[in-house]
Amino acid sequence: MTARTLVGALVVVAGTGVSAQESDLIAPGAKVERLAGGFGFLEGPAADADGALYFSDVVNDRIHRWSPETGVTTFRERTGRANGLRVDLDGTLLVCEMDTRQLTAIDQSGQRSVLADEFEGQRFNSPNDLWVDPKGGIYFSDPHYGPTDAQEIKGNHVYYLAPDRETLRQVTTDLVQPNGIIGTPDGSRVYIADQGVGRLWAYRPSDDGSLNDKRLFVSQGSDGLTMDERGNLYVTGQDITIFDPSGEPIASIGIPEPPANLTFGGRDGTTLFITARTSLYRVDMRVTGQ
Repeated sequence: MTARTLVGALVVVAGTGVSAQESDLIAPGAKVERLAGGFGFLEGPAADADGALYFSDVVNDRIHRWSPETGVTTFRERTGRANGLRVDLDGTLLVCEMDTRQLTAIDQSGQRSVLADEFEGQRFNSPNDLWVDPKGGIYFSDPHYGPTDAQEIKGNHVYYLAPDRETLRQVTTDLVQPNGIIGTPDGSRVYIADQGVGRLWAYRPSDDGSLNDKRLFVSQGSDGLTMDERGNLYVTGQDITIFDPSGEPIASIGIPEPPANLTFGGRDGTTLFITARTSLYRVDMRVTGQ
């Protein structure tokens, strides 16, 4: 699972027919490159400060690690069906565990701890995706999929775990199936994809993590989201669509398999990593992520 394959220059600027290189987003001559394949269903790419990438294979209940030096290695097995991942400000790996219905953390020594597993005495549905704000607070989505027999919380919401890792708030009330989540580097906006209605919403967060001023960003749901340094939002669907901060589509990136999630990483932050069904891909960019 360490072989690399160039699968084509599948990048276009939406509605223009010119190359994405001319849009000043994609590196000159960049191609979509398959880094590894043969997985069950990939999700949750999360980059660390050393240029490595963590990602989850939901079907096979594993978290893998990729680096240029070692390729793909198995970081952890029996993960509670880990989905969304994020590297915290101190290097801790944060994990949304769907089967255990917990938000957990794995420190750099490999020690696992539970950060949150219930709200007001009721167990979460199935934590899915997450984002860490500049203060160290964690936003995470908690949709429910499948049979409802064991569901304790009525509805599907987004929560905010404060930097003290004790204060937990429910910050949405009216979403159908919240999934992908990302915020701006300065923490002034939070974006949440509602897969249940095919909408992507923008919010203004308050100091306590609560979300206000909800507005429609684009009429498209998404499994995964990321953002570059210019505030452009990268949204997964059948391919990847890039929206500028006003919500206008400016480019798209075609992937051989429907992408589930994506993030910027690499040693200089200019690699766009993409988890797409059975394979891990990357594209070299001119812009960096957060």
